[in-house]
Amino acid sequence: MNQSRCAIALGANLGDPEATLEAAIKTLDQTPQIRVEQCSSWYLTKAIGPPQPDYINGCAILQTSLTPPQLMQTLLEVENQFGRIRRERWGARTLDLDLLLFDDVVLESPDLIIPHPRMGDRAFVLIPLAEIAAHWIDPISQFAIATLVEQVDTTGVRQAHPTA
Repeated sequence: MNQSRCAIALGANLGDPEATLEAAIKTLDQTPQIRVEQCSSWYLTKAIGPPQPDYINGCAILQTSLTPPQLMQTLLEVENQFGRIRRERWGARTLDLDLLLFDDVVLESPDLIIPHPRMGDRAFVLIPLAEIAAHWIDPISQFAIATLVEQVDTTGVRQAHPTA
């Protein structure tokens, strides 16, 4: 079966965000047709939008035999398993999973856009993604993730557990 490599972003700021993100990674790794290849460090990020707690964010590289729409549906199902309720744009959440990249696919449908349309503007996505996929080329801009991260304001994003 054909395996594709994809990148996802994870975020949470309700409950115990770090425990939720770790559990979400385990859940994805135990999901048929998905294998977690690599996971970034966790990063503490100031929230955007209405007043709410800081986020814990990270990224993961997955191997999957699912199609992009099937993978997106699976990510939404995992969010629901962890109590995700969509109330307001940029509101607080128990778990947020975004499909960032899927091989070098460029896809635009009413339900799914790949690469993620706001990935290049978000330091909280690019910093952890650059940690595990610095050389991955964004198929739209043709820039490596390491280059994209140099072009955003990284203020307010710091490693949750920096090593000495």
